[in-house]
Amino acid sequence: MTEIQTIASAINGYFDLMYDADDKRFPDVFHEACLVHGLREGKLTAWSASEFRDMMRNRPSPAALKSPRDQEILSIEHTLPELATAKVRVRIGQTGFIDHLTYHRVDGKWLVTSKAFHVAQVFPTGS
Repeated sequence: MTEIQTIASAINGYFDLMYDADDKRFPDVFHEACLVHGLREGKLTAWSASEFRDMMRNRPSPAALKSPRDQEILSIEHTLPELATAKVRVRIGQTGFIDHLTYHRVDGKWLVTSKAFHVAQVFPTGS
C-alpha cells in the first residue's frame, strides 16, 4: 500500500467517525492535542479534541438520524514523511462541510492534529 493509500484509509476512518459517531474510535482518528476550528455564524469557534469529542457524544449521530451519507476526498498532499494534509467534503445531518485536515504520523499511525471546517451548505429539512 502506498503512503497516499494509507492516508486515504485514515480519512475513511474520519468519515466513518463523523457518520457513526462511535466514541470508541475517536482516539483512532483524532490526536488528543488536536484543535478543531472554523467560522460559525461569522464567529471563530475553536474546540480542543476533548471538547469536540464531548460535543459528538452529546448529539445524535447522522447514522442514528438516518441522514444521507455524503463524503468525498477532494485532495491529499503528503508533504513530509510524517505530515499530510487533506481537503474533504462531508455532510453531517443537514450541514455540508469542507474540512481541511492536518495529519501527523504519530507512533506509526496517521492522526488528525488540526481540523479547520467551513460550512459550505445547509440542506433543507427532509433532504
